[in-house]
Amino acid sequence: MSNASIPSYDEVVTGRRSIRGYLDKPVPRDLIEEVLALAMRTPSSMNTQPWHFHVITGEPLARIRKGNTDNILAGVPDSREFRRGSAFGGVHRDRQVEVAKQLFGAMGIEREDKDARQDWVLRGFRQFDAPICVIIAYDRVLDDGDDSKFDCGAVATALVNAAWSRGLGCVINSQGIMQSPVVREHVGIPEDQVIMKAVAMGWPDESFPANAVVSNRRSVDDAARFVGFSS
Repeated sequence: MSNASIPSYDEVVTGRRSIRGYLDKPVPRDLIEEVLALAMRTPSSMNTQPWHFHVITGEPLARIRKGNTDNILAGVPDSREFRRGSAFGGVHRDRQVEVAKQLFGAMGIEREDKDARQDWVLRGFRQFDAPICVIIAYDRVLDDGDDSKFDCGAVATALVNAAWSRGLGCVINSQGIMQSPVVREHVGIPEDQVIMKAVAMGWPDESFPANAVVSNRRSVDDAARFVGFSS
């Protein structure tokens, strides 16, 4: 990609969307490496750079998808390797419901259509059928503090923005790593790493209705306080 065709930072941040529908088109390894190199410029606590990226495609990814969906349909409890916390409530739940309504509306999924709603959920466990899945993990030796989780969140954000700047779409999700033993089995993630998040990646399918959804964002006035300013 020429420099002339690379969007500005503002264009990336304001234009990026979470992509949940992908073209059946492979992503070149050298392009993924370019995106990762950009993402890894992310600052980290004391320059620890705790992150590891496991980039999966093809048959291993197909086996993970099958293992994830088979387990969830069989009622196997999830086994995330990081704290999930309690269910959202209050305004946080309101925002969760709002974007779900946007997505279901775009996809034409009615509230009473249980089959369609379940299929949508299973798409998450299939990594949204993206050609690439990036598993982000961190060094287990750092698990007793929160800095490494914070740093992995930062690098995940940088990753999806870097991908968008190169024409690739992503969505950060947890469904892809809910069945962590499945992921470990088919990827060979070392036991000295903690699985943090999954990122689906690929070329956006512009005909997929949910890809047009842009979630509502809080205003600066709502989210920020300014202290000590004269005006």
